[in-house]
Amino acid sequence: MKDRVLETLRDLRAYALDRGVEATFLYHEEDSYLMRFANSAISLNTNEHLIRLEITAYQNRQRASYGLVTALDNLEEMRQGVDVAAEMVDHAQPLSYQPTVPVYSESFSDERAYDPALATLSNEERLAFFNQAAAGLETDEIRLSGIFSCGANTIAQITTRSDHTQYFKTSDAQITTVLSHSTLKWEVTAEQSAQQRADLNPDEVHRDLAFLLDHYQHDTPQQLPLGRYDIVLGPTAVAELLSMMGYIGYNGGLMKRGFSFLKEEQIGERVLSPRFTLTDDPRRIETYPFRRDLMGMVRRPFPIFVDGVFESFIWSQDEADEFDAEPTGHAVPHNSIVMEGGDAAPGTLEELVAAPRESDLLYIPFLHYMNIVNPSKGLVTASSRFGALLLKEDGSVVVPYNVRLTQSLLDIFGDRVAWLSGEQAVANVSSSYGARNPTAIIVPALMQVDGLEISHSNSSY
Repeated sequence: MKDRVLETLRDLRAYALDRGVEATFLYHEEDSYLMRFANSAISLNTNEHLIRLEITAYQNRQRASYGLVTALDNLEEMRQGVDVAAEMVDHAQPLSYQPTVPVYSESFSDERAYDPALATLSNEERLAFFNQAAAGLETDEIRLSGIFSCGANTIAQITTRSDHTQYFKTSDAQITTVLSHSTLKWEVTAEQSAQQRADLNPDEVHRDLAFLLDHYQHDTPQQLPLGRYDIVLGPTAVAELLSMMGYIGYNGGLMKRGFSFLKEEQIGERVLSPRFTLTDDPRRIETYPFRRDLMGMVRRPFPIFVDGVFESFIWSQDEADEFDAEPTGHAVPHNSIVMEGGDAAPGTLEELVAAPRESDLLYIPFLHYMNIVNPSKGLVTASSRFGALLLKEDGSVVVPYNVRLTQSLLDIFGDRVAWLSGEQAVANVSSSYGARNPTAIIVPALMQVDGLEISHSNSSY
């Protein structure tokens, strides 16, 4: 299959050259499988195979892209796409800068992050995972829902500047399991990310669900008073916040557009907690990495923050062209973000609950409906939804109703950070919209941040 894909791209390159068209070709193929549960039954079981081709034509400072959903045996249709892109670029508004057309000096292929055993899981295997994860936890009132998404993702490239190609293939799975009470309307959730078949661990999901379920069934629910709390964030909550930071923080192009809480003069300064180290590390296979970016640049570990010191903005080639900066190898569909852990012992919720406490701790595993309040101040807002616990100083546990945080990322990852778990976890933050783009972030298993303010507190589930 790989050879056929690359042969097709070479044919399209030859066609473009024959027509005198300067062009790049981006091939994206996905095999996607989705099993969805609702009310303790399969509500959807589907799969799709899609091939997308994006053709970008260049003419001086003009650039135009044409995309189509196609099939490998539709070569004539793809050639027509070259003609359309060539016609479009004649009418494109010139850019204010000269865009770079990639030139690959050698062919590159990376299939290290592809496991066919994961990509082609059967319906029976996905169902067995859910059954094992929820075994003995469902009742007439406690119902199971969730998703099991898995598949393969292929990206291939060629340009008219050289006959070399780039080829990337990954496998991934994203699992979300939810147990909800049909009358009280609360939910508890456990998630898992997988890059290979061996990463799947339904017993771990079962453990997480059972622990939360026990507290939600037996502990007292409570509306929390507004105010400041010492908060412990779970791995998914931390990953979601880091995703937002990638958007309004260290992205060079967005900084130039005034959409960042970081400034160029802060490079080399300590901006966040000395406990905070963040790296884009394409060596970590759990993140479905790109070892070359789409321009052909070799990607190596790229420090963004080291002990709270801001090291660098990231620059894609196009944004570097526009703002006269140096590209940093970040013309990729997603980065491979890794937040280093600390030296604290609690690595699981069970260990956190069992540990002695000097004050009340609010545990929040997930943040929902996150949005930007003020990008220049790093201010974001999000709801705890369900799964939170209030761990009282006296050792008791209370189930809080949903709360809302409205806080700056400068505070969340700043000097308010009390400790980070020594253990790390992989949080899958893949979007289910658009072309398949498996994305995961490696984070400390737990992070405590002191004195964060709750801006709203629900009075019921």
